[in-house]
Amino acid sequence: QVQLVESGGGLVQAGGSLRLSCKASGLLFSTDAKGWYRQAPGKQRELVASISSVGSTNYADSVKGRFTISRDNAKNMVFLQMNSLKPEDTAVYYCNLHRIRGGGLDYWGKGTLVTVSS
Repeated sequence: QVQLVESGGGLVQAGGSLRLSCKASGLLFSTDAKGWYRQAPGKQRELVASISSVGSTNYADSVKGRFTISRDNAKNMVFLQMNSLKPEDTAVYYCNLHRIRGGGLDYWGKGTLVTVSS
């Protein structure tokens, strides 16, 4: 099994910054991809950013140039640096681990709330 624990959410004013962290534990593989998703009230969960095991990144158009995803493989952690935050970034942010090995399983953290005030 895999456990994912997020931290770093909170309340910030528009234009501010936050850094989310996610610690993975359990049965992990070097080929696992990681990512951040978010879900705003009344909306579907959406991909924010992802990073492959070799460091290739992908971002939603809405966060390109403002957010940066990174990972520390030695510590089994993934980070999301969020700059120039906007009120529309308000959501619960979920850490995701996508297991390519074995057919594509997804694991999720419980989420951390980010609130951006105008």
